[in-house]
Parts: sequence; C-alpha cells; structure tokens
Amino acid sequence: MKLSAGILLLAAVTVSPELRYFQYERPIQSLPQQSGQSCLVLDSGIFAHAAPQLADLRLYRDGAETPYVVRVAASTQTEQKYVAPLNLGLSGSQVAFDANVPDGPYSDIQLEITAHDFIATVTVTGSQAQAGSAETKLGSYTIFDLTHQRLGRSTVLHLPQSDFRYLHFRISGPLQPVSVGLLSVGNTPSSPPKYDAVVETSRFERKGHTSVFEFTVPAHVPVDRILFTPAAEPAQFSRDVSIVVAPVTAKQGIDAAQPPQPVNASGSLLRVHSLQNGRRIDEERLDVDAPWVDFNTPTKWTITIENGDDAPLSLQSVRLEMLERTLCFDAEPNGSYLLAYGDPALAAPRYDYATLFAPKANPPQVTVGPEQPNPAYQPRPDDRPFTERHPALLWAAMAAVIALLGTIALRSAKRTGQAP
Repeated sequence: MKLSAGILLLAAVTVSPELRYFQYERPIQSLPQQSGQSCLVLDSGIFAHAAPQLADLRLYRDGAETPYVVRVAASTQTEQKYVAPLNLGLSGSQVAFDANVPDGPYSDIQLEITAHDFIATVTVTGSQAQAGSAETKLGSYTIFDLTHQRLGRSTVLHLPQSDFRYLHFRISGPLQPVSVGLLSVGNTPSSPPKYDAVVETSRFERKGHTSVFEFTVPAHVPVDRILFTPAAEPAQFSRDVSIVVAPVTAKQGIDAAQPPQPVNASGSLLRVHSLQNGRRIDEERLDVDAPWVDFNTPTKWTITIENGDDAPLSLQSVRLEMLERTLCFDAEPNGSYLLAYGDPALAAPRYDYATLFAPKANPPQVTVGPEQPNPAYQPRPDDRPFTERHPALLWAAMAAVIALLGTIALRSAKRTGQAP
C-alpha cells in the first residue's frame, strides 16, 4: 500500500519533456551515410543555456526522444599513492634506494626532496623482484631546485608507462640520503586529454608587481584548467599564480541572503631550458588546474600572476578551458536530429543506452548547427499550489488575521477592565 502511494506521488511530481517547453534548439548536421554510433562535441554555449549538469538536455529524431550518453575526456589528474624508500643509503658517491610500487600501471614518480639549490640526475631501473632478477633501464632524469635563481624546482620523473613491481633509483648530485622522503606514484594517460576553450584573452591590468586577468564565465559552464601561452621571451621564468572565483550576483539588499563565498586556488608557471653544471634541464609547466565551483550564477574569474621585481610576462593568451564533453548516440542517416535544452523543470534522463554503452574506436563525428530560439516555445504552466505561486498573499492574510486577533483581544481587555 505504501509502495503504491509512493509510486503515485513520484508520478505526480515527475515532469515529462516536451519540445514546446524547450527555449533553445540546435540542429545536428553532417550525419554519416550509414547507421551506427556517432558522436558530437558539446561546446560551452550549450552549458550556458542548459540546466546544471545538462539535466535538461534532450536529443530528438523526427520529434521522438532519442537516448544518448555524454562522455567526459579523461583528465590528467590521477589518485596519488605514496610509498617509502627501501634500503635508502649511499652506494659509492650516489644516493641509492628501492621502492615497492603499488599494483597497476604508472608513469609519473615524484620524489620528496627536502634539499634546496641543487641539480641532480636520477637513473631508474625496474624489476619484478627486489633483488636477484634482471633490471630494465627506464631512463635518466634531471631534478633540480633553482630557488636562488627564481626558477622554481622540479622533482618529477616522467617514466614510460610501466608495471614493474620494484623500482631502483640512483641519484648523482649534491644530495644525501637524509634529503629523500616519500615517493608519490601516479599515472598519466598515454594520449593527452582534449580540451575546449571557454573564454580567452591577452589583455591584463598591471597592479604593482602583479599582472591581473579577469574573465566572466556564464553559469553552469565547467572550467577544468587555465592554459597560459607565453611569448618566446623570457626563455626562463618561474611565477606564482593565484585564482579567485566569485559569483556574479545582483546587488544585495539589507535583508537579502549573503552570496556564496569566493573560491580560492593557486599554482605556478615554470619554463626552464638551460645547461647547468653540465646537465641539460628542459621543464615547462604552463597550465594550472582550475578550482571546482558550484555556483548557479555567472562567475568572475580573477587570475593574478606574481612578477616580483621582474618585468610582466608577455603572454599571447590566457585561456580558460573545459575537458571535452562528447554526446554519443546511434544515428540513422535518414533522420532529422535536434538538440533541445532550456527547460529547468526537467530532471536528468536515465537511459539503458547510457548504462550499456560500449564506445567504438573512432566513431563518425557529427556537428551541431548554431543555437536558435525554439519557434514553438511556450512557458511550462505553473502547477504549484496557489500558496506557493503567491506567497505574498499568504503573508498578507496571516498579518490580517494577527491584526484582527489583536483587535479582538484589546477590546476584550477593555471590557473586562470596565466591568463592576
């Protein structure tokens, strides 16, 4: 009995999609000549006018809803696993140690080095046993700390993707075993993830020793990283970067709720190409991970580069980017397909197609035409109770009742006071 009542209640509040209630639409073009899985890239314009997380996005073929799945390009961020060095000590003039690496493929190893102002070479080999088995050379890598030259530091080893159970390290340079701490192990995808531009500029305002870039991003548009494209000069630099993301809200009244607090993040830019102490250093970090935000309003992004006493960096562009999102579906060449969105009453769809989706290698890519208003659009009728649609009337009625009760109470008190 309770279950039946719950189902009826759910049916009562569930809103069904109808084409006439979508504010925007975009036709799908360049359909393949044969039936089968096809994909298209979702640009930032769709996110700007759709509900959060694309909950109201629907795909139609000749007016009938068609299932789809949205896929997000793999990020370079992976869970880091930490391991302690084994048998850490000196082997001749070199610092030597082993590491029992967690299961699974890995490629990036970051060494925790407490020393400063050094350049060293790390040679890495791998094996399936800690001792007594053949070792495979994985490469030699330069690590450095050039803080005194204001060129930052790097202690990351970009190994080829490996699955050796044990790694063996030999460090040549001015380091001692006491300088070596934990190792963090991660994996970088074999192919770099794809990003799409959200907004881009080369204009900045110089404020003291900083360069300040400002952007406004529409609501619901994701931002996953910030990419900096510097000019050829200076050839070497190291700069700290701070990021502040604040919601863009209407002017707050005295009794209005306080807006959400800004989100803060930081990072650094680095470019070093030089030969120092006989060791070649080639290191670049020109992007910063964007902070995660969840505001239902447009956001203002303020990106500040700390220049210190150096001249401001000459940047060709600073670009906010989102990981590429693709929508995949089974296309028919003789169909007319349409993306529709802009109905905030809808919840996210749930399709068997998405649950059972098996991506094909290199599926045909289709495109979407420009956004246009839905010519058949009409506002969805407001089915809320009268009191929810007109809360001011409810408060006015309550105030009138309170005033009436107060008047009655006051008259009653006067009559009681006049009684003999």
